[in-house]
Amino acid sequence: MTRDLVVTPTFVVPASELSERFSRSSGPGGQGVNTTDSRVELSFDVGRAPSVPPHLRHRMLCRLRGRLTAGVLTVTASEHRAQLQNRTAARERMARLLREAAAPPSPARRPTRPTRGSKERRITAKKQRGQTKQGRRTGWDPS
Repeated sequence: MTRDLVVTPTFVVPASELSERFSRSSGPGGQGVNTTDSRVELSFDVGRAPSVPPHLRHRMLCRLRGRLTAGVLTVTASEHRAQLQNRTAARERMARLLREAAAPPSPARRPTRPTRGSKERRITAKKQRGQTKQGRRTGWDPS
């Protein structure tokens, strides 16, 4: 499975920049869990990878800073019994994380003012609520 990781049509991570490690997995699998290395750790060095465009590098490092260890993003997959399925799951998870980190920032919200009608409706509702509460007060004797 030495294929390149397609993050977006314009951003592709070559297979040579990804490193995979395999280890024994916990969970379902019976006795096979004790003998097969089905857990997958997929790592990608975001900080030093030449495939990351310079205009995206800072944005990705900032957005992934909670998941990075010395600039390296690591994803693990052990939910399947087969190593091949875990490799596919780890690659999909890595692509999704990189895609979300590389996405452009959302446009800034343009501040707006409430309309005259909405202000009037709010004031009317407040006055009506105050009258309701005042009506509850009449005739109440604390002694």
